[in-house]
Amino acid sequence: MTGFLLRRLGQSLLLLWLVSVIGFAVLHLAPGGPLAEFTLTPGMTAAELKRIAHQMGLDRPLPVQYWEWFRRMVVGNWGRSYRDNQPVLWEIGARLPATLELMISSTLIAVLLGTWIGVLGAVRRYSIFDSLATVGAMIALSIPTFWFGLVVIYIFSVLLGWLPPGNLHTTGNSSFLNYAWHLIAPATVLGLVTVAIWSRYMRSSMLNVINQDFVRTARAKGLPQRVVLLRHSLRNALLPMIAIAGLQLPTLLGGALVTETVFTWPGMGRLFLDSIGYRDYPVVMGILMLSALMVIGSNLVADILYAVADPRIRLR
Repeated sequence: MTGFLLRRLGQSLLLLWLVSVIGFAVLHLAPGGPLAEFTLTPGMTAAELKRIAHQMGLDRPLPVQYWEWFRRMVVGNWGRSYRDNQPVLWEIGARLPATLELMISSTLIAVLLGTWIGVLGAVRRYSIFDSLATVGAMIALSIPTFWFGLVVIYIFSVLLGWLPPGNLHTTGNSSFLNYAWHLIAPATVLGLVTVAIWSRYMRSSMLNVINQDFVRTARAKGLPQRVVLLRHSLRNALLPMIAIAGLQLPTLLGGALVTETVFTWPGMGRLFLDSIGYRDYPVVMGILMLSALMVIGSNLVADILYAVADPRIRLR
């Protein structure tokens, strides 16, 4: 286990470094830049643009800019936003809780609903419910997140008035119920694709388990069907889902970016898009590195939990 952890940590650090190099290069080589906004300012001279570029460090060679950014990032100084001169960590920290609330809520919806649909579809294989669940999963995987979000807003906010169209809470009302009321629509939209994925994997895993010899033995002993399903089948079918859960984080992060934009949710997704529009390099790189760290870390934790949950697994 120790050797495995050391190898994975080394691979993770290398991967993070590659993400930083590629992200930094692509971002700085893209057309435009932070100075584009200043060029539109009336009366802005070339000398003033040169002075601003020097203050931002944009007049130095790209490798030098990367080294300075990387050196500061390693020690916890992720720079300051070009837009409002606030520390990058402060900007991200202010938006991170809203994104985590959205991701955790959608994950709970996906796990609970997806597990129930998957188990019931496996137990009632080829039934009407299983066929409807399969068709529903295919439709959910095919629907663009932004389109589904707009449909939800139009039906449940504009036509019916049941749910708010967006934002974190109503102005002047910061109660828990108000937060939860605003969270229903974006969490449901974000969890839709994950429900479809989780239910399909859960059905496949459950079908593989209920045909094993130990399940047949449990039935032969006369155990109730509920005990056979919950204690023997479901418990073992959930083991592969631990690894699947670690792979869902990139999907959640990508979906959160779109969902937060549609529902004007003040999270990291909206901050990322706004920062790209302003060419706010420090903030974009900060969000990119934090997202990469979360994805790589979640996969590492999933591997460890899988080994702990199944004693037959030996990581060497």
